[in-house]
Amino acid sequence: MNPRRVFLNLSVFAKGYIRGRVGLFFGLVFPVILILLFGAIFSNTGNTAVDVYVVNHDHNSYWSQQFLQALNQSHALTLHVVDPSVTNLSTWLSQNDQSTGLVIPAGFEANYLNGTPLRLTVYTNPESAATSGIVQGTVQGVSNQFNLRAYRGTPIINVQNLQVGSQQLRYVDYLIPGLIGFSVLTSPMFAMVNISSEYKKQKLFRQLSLTPLSRGEWLLSTIIWFIVLTLISTLLMVGVGQAAFGAHVTLTPLMLPFLILGPLLFVSLGLLAGTVSKTPESAAVIGNIITFPMMFLSGTFFPVSLFPPWLVTVAHVLPLFYVIDGLNAAMIFGNVGVALTDIAVVGALAIVFFIVSIRAFEWREK
Repeated sequence: MNPRRVFLNLSVFAKGYIRGRVGLFFGLVFPVILILLFGAIFSNTGNTAVDVYVVNHDHNSYWSQQFLQALNQSHALTLHVVDPSVTNLSTWLSQNDQSTGLVIPAGFEANYLNGTPLRLTVYTNPESAATSGIVQGTVQGVSNQFNLRAYRGTPIINVQNLQVGSQQLRYVDYLIPGLIGFSVLTSPMFAMVNISSEYKKQKLFRQLSLTPLSRGEWLLSTIIWFIVLTLISTLLMVGVGQAAFGAHVTLTPLMLPFLILGPLLFVSLGLLAGTVSKTPESAAVIGNIITFPMMFLSGTFFPVSLFPPWLVTVAHVLPLFYVIDGLNAAMIFGNVGVALTDIAVVGALAIVFFIVSIRAFEWREK
């Protein structure tokens, strides 16, 4: 083994690595982005009290207020009072994009004073595992404290844990819409960034300009392909989720606008990123800068409810958030109002990016 040759090869490899922007991005920049993203997402965990929405059906009786005061004094929870006219807190939470709630039943004070067993209902979201554990543990701990104080630990106050939307929902139910949104984003974006930049480099667009095919026709055929691909992918994911895990997701016509407008939006965005880039390497970097924040901050793998407030604002700026939020509303909760709002947002963004991309895209470079 010749140390000189080893050193020279090392030097050549290092120079090539530094000159290769894609390798440099994944080797240096991307790890930093991940640290920043995960640090921002979990910076709120353990430092801020969890928001819990409370319906008190015991008419603000003394002992129900004492119980809620004890929860507040734990400093783990921040309670928000919901009007007692809300009869189904689970539905209210899902419609208002909240993860945790507590129902104080009617007769709480009378049952507690008489030693009659009573049941509190805690609603959590399986997608928010960290906050769910905090809420369940805190409510159970305060209940144990009240039982110990009055009845030497006899379980008078019992805690029933249900899940937002339905007591049958599990994490996989929330994961499937997120992964569908992930597929809607990644397949068109990465493909179009690569195709548009490589075709431009290899002068294939110049050759296409000599055919009767127009730019709009080429782009439309590409969009149709990715719509078909998305539909097939969605059916596969829902089928596997239901067959393998018993997922409780529903195929509904409300899904279709997201499966059509989503590919339209991200094909246009990918084409735009590839068009404005000078080289395939710079196109890949731009595509990754656009794609990766959406992958992690739109609710694909992590619930937006866990984010600190400033990061929630960032999430609401990202187009993929409205695709995933709309799919959740359509497939899990059947919330037509939220789904239609998200469809309007995704549709408007898709039209804007389609017009911008088709105007920026040229067969021949000027």
